[in-house]
Amino acid sequence: MTVVGVDVATAGVRAFAVGDDGSVRATASRPLPAPVRDESGRSEQDARSWWPAVEAVLQEVTASVPEPVRAVAVSATSGTIVAVDRRGEPLGPALMYDDRRGADDNVKAAEAGAPRWRELGMSVSPTAALGRITWLRRACPDAAGIRHTPDLIGEQLLGRPVATDSSHALKSGYDPLREEWAAEVFDFDVAWLPQVVRPTTVLGELPRAVAGLPAGCLVVAGMTDGCAGQLATGAVTPGSFAGILGTTYVLKGVTEQLVRDTSGALYSHRHPDGWWLPGGASNTGGEAVSGVAGLAAMDSAAAKRGPARVVAYPLKRSGERFPFVTPEARGFVLGEPADEVELHRARLEGVAFVERLALERLQGLGVPVTGPLVAAGGGSRSPLWTRIRATVTGMELRVSPQAETGYGAALLAAAAVLPGGLTEAAGMISDEGQLIEPDPSEVEALEHSYQRFTEELKSRGWI
Repeated sequence: MTVVGVDVATAGVRAFAVGDDGSVRATASRPLPAPVRDESGRSEQDARSWWPAVEAVLQEVTASVPEPVRAVAVSATSGTIVAVDRRGEPLGPALMYDDRRGADDNVKAAEAGAPRWRELGMSVSPTAALGRITWLRRACPDAAGIRHTPDLIGEQLLGRPVATDSSHALKSGYDPLREEWAAEVFDFDVAWLPQVVRPTTVLGELPRAVAGLPAGCLVVAGMTDGCAGQLATGAVTPGSFAGILGTTYVLKGVTEQLVRDTSGALYSHRHPDGWWLPGGASNTGGEAVSGVAGLAAMDSAAAKRGPARVVAYPLKRSGERFPFVTPEARGFVLGEPADEVELHRARLEGVAFVERLALERLQGLGVPVTGPLVAAGGGSRSPLWTRIRATVTGMELRVSPQAETGYGAALLAAAAVLPGGLTEAAGMISDEGQLIEPDPSEVEALEHSYQRFTEELKSRGWI
């Protein structure tokens, strides 16, 4: 069996062909035009560029595998939408996930749907897609509807409109608990909005060969990039969590029940099997070491130096969104580092402190986290950083060999084919990831620094 997952990201498209043993049999990628952004909050991309790029990567990966592809699923950036005409053609550029033209409408939606958002444990941010949908309804009165990125690709594959999935629709105003659109927050009939299905639902079978995919190939509902990346790590059953350390730090996992966080720091997607996927994304992470020259050598020197005497919160931008929500948050360093090596080490520790604080927030909400914690993302390739994270959190960390969105999308496609669904599909993932344990010799020093870190956050009124 071969399945394909497609990741339509902001900068480009990437496809993964995955075999039933979990191996990646082929990959391909194509760039996309950079979004057009300005100081007013406008953020757009040419939606007509998506399909040619997807078609190209599909043709490339299918030409590299010997057997016909059984199923395909698409994941994309959450909250990117476009207005379409009755033929499903874009009426203008797509409004990206960070476009702020719906900010005023989102304020109204937050008030109109307050009881619903409290029940879901969600907040409506200025860039939530539901505000942009209302804005598009006014700006394009002749539009036949809106599409999320995967909806547009699914329509190209099947030659007809397709349902959207509840994951991509979450920030568009879809209620995954009641499984309905939040009609009270829109000033138009929600029949204008797409039908919604759960991820892994079969949207249709290809009536003809398309882009190297054979007739009969299943087109399967996907999930957002963050959710697909989590699934790729193997964190798919209740209690399992993944700490994904990329440009920012993201903690995502699985719970049996919906987790409600009134602060809005944590919010939940619906798991394809009916469970929940709580998670949050910090504004710090791998950015803490971006621009460091000779990173491997710096890590080596920092490892020999041992725990830093100074404490750092390496926030490179204004505001924090997880594990606490504080627009006024700013990065800081407590003490005077001896040199760049100590500052580097302190930054690595600071991100680990954020991770521990995030785990403690989950525990405070009654969320069980069973070890080992899966470590994924580019930052997890640093043995030093991973060991620091294990020591600070007091948990074993299993370094995931995979955390690619396209790979996660392929697992969603496989879930529609395999009788055991997503759990069986996740069993395809290799469990050979390296297991990192806490370093007993550094526990006391790092615990002392963590307490200094949290006391500083409290003194500033951020937690």
